Amino acid sequence: MISERDFSADAEFSKLLLRDSDVDLTLVSLEIARDANPNLQFEPTLDWIAGRAAELSGRAAGAWSDADALRALSAMLADTYGLMGDEAAYQLAESSYLPEVIARKRGIPISLSILYMAVAHEIGLELRGVAAPQHFLTRLDSLDGPIFLDPFVGGRLMDRDECLHFLHEVTSMPESELKPCLKPADVRAIVIRMLNNLKVLHAKHEDWPAAWLVQERLVALKPTSYEERRDLAFIALKSERTQEAIDLLEDCLAECHEDQTEILQQHLGEAKRQLARWN
Repeated sequence: MISERDFSADAEFSKLLLRDSDVDLTLVSLEIARDANPNLQFEPTLDWIAGRAAELSGRAAGAWSDADALRALSAMLADTYGLMGDEAAYQLAESSYLPEVIARKRGIPISLSILYMAVAHEIGLELRGVAAPQHFLTRLDSLDGPIFLDPFVGGRLMDRDECLHFLHEVTSMPESELKPCLKPADVRAIVIRMLNNLKVLHAKHEDWPAAWLVQERLVALKPTSYEERRDLAFIALKSERTQEAIDLLEDCLAECHEDQTEILQQHLGEAKRQLARWN
């Protein structure tokens, strides 16, 4: 029997499941972080964000332009408080969790962007996420056109052409293919990207219990996705949730494409042998 996880304690994540558009990205990010630390209190992170906004409000109000206001935001978060990215951060799950990013002063593009967006929102700057390939960043739609801000490298500002050139250097994709990727992302897309980052990292480090918690959320967000349910089955087996793995694998076999049959049958056989050893 496959049991579905109860997300009722996660108010913002539950809104996503209902396809509610009014979801607080900061809070849902903290709900995800609570998977790794069930005793996590949200208030210190929310207070930190409010504190930075209070510090910034005067400078932002006196800014001559949106670009100047963003420069003040970057100067405070990157220079004064030391929030930056580095390559080592990509290897740590903590780099996705807002409280840990604040404490360690290091994060990955998406977690740093969420903090920048949260502080900006508090002072009336509608900085939005951009789920560009291989590198998450933010944008503000000003009267002079979009301004792109990259928190990973200290809050660098770019115009549209500079951003396209930067992403071309990162991805080797033609700029014509990158242009549609510069649109603002909704909260649902941002959360799915964050979860996929964690999923890949937990699998790489073979932290299967943590991967299971992440994959449960992905399946809840995309219940009709065969790929997500298949991955939940594989992670269940790795997590020694043997009966759940059997149930999930059998369900996947009933609907999979024929090129998936062999690998699913192999995993199902392994799960049944595992169950037999325990009984």
